[in-house]
Amino acid sequence: MPGMVRWIMRILIAGASGLIGTALSSALRSEGHDVVALVRRAPASPAEFRWDPAAGRIDDTAMKGADAVVNLSGAGIGDRPWTKGRVNELRSSRLGATRTLTSAMTRQETPPAVFLSQSGSNYYGNAGLALLRENAPAGSGVLAGICADWEAAAHEAPAGVRVVTPRTGVVLSRSGGAVGRLMPLLRLGVGGPLGNGRQYWPWITLPDVAGAFDFLLASTLAGPVNLCAPESADVNSLIAQLAGALHRPAVLRVPAPVLRLVMGKLADELLLSSQRMEPAVLSAAGFEWQHPSLAAAVAWVAARG
Repeated sequence: MPGMVRWIMRILIAGASGLIGTALSSALRSEGHDVVALVRRAPASPAEFRWDPAAGRIDDTAMKGADAVVNLSGAGIGDRPWTKGRVNELRSSRLGATRTLTSAMTRQETPPAVFLSQSGSNYYGNAGLALLRENAPAGSGVLAGICADWEAAAHEAPAGVRVVTPRTGVVLSRSGGAVGRLMPLLRLGVGGPLGNGRQYWPWITLPDVAGAFDFLLASTLAGPVNLCAPESADVNSLIAQLAGALHRPAVLRVPAPVLRLVMGKLADELLLSSQRMEPAVLSAAGFEWQHPSLAAAVAWVAARG
């Protein structure tokens, strides 16, 4: 692929035990890369190093000799109700982890060459039907503000470090993640669209997320990168195709007022907002998706094997 440089790398991952981190670690190790992880508990192997991002502490030997650092660390967006304290935690967990990593880089005689620091499609806020390439402005709202600050913190890395901030969309997986939690309901035929279903969710399968991160590590790309499939879809289409692949109906729509009653502000920003993202940078760089179409994606998600 154009602009690609391939060699065996030592890659340090923060958030390696999460949905994306687990898939990425496995993919990178299968290619022969030396993958090490940051953990908050006592290390269980030589491939683990301890850190406490909330306190800004890290074992600096973790960074020594690292060619790349991947930052996937942050409290779960939809795990708990959005109290004021929880919103503060969503922000501080991301900024604290990112700044702990960039500070450790500055203490290295030779900092890593590349820093991939996760961001999200919520950077764009609720953008309706507008087509969003990487040069689109930041939106408004809690998550948009967090994403903007998160990306700015990543750019505190030392001069010469190539910083990439992947704005990842909704990850389609067989288990885990937003859609993963819907799968048992859809399999039972009791799932359905959320709100009016006309909001766009920028989607991407878990294997393609891992593949895109791998691609970005070896590329020369820098700055924001939209991580989503080239085919856009609104929630009506997404749920209908998932249910169709499972041979189940998807008629039990959950109205927006009910979502707001149950989830508060979280419903508007996480489930009802619309981001019609286009992966312009990845496409131009020659990235090849395993699941570029929604039909291919839902067939993979629905497969039990």
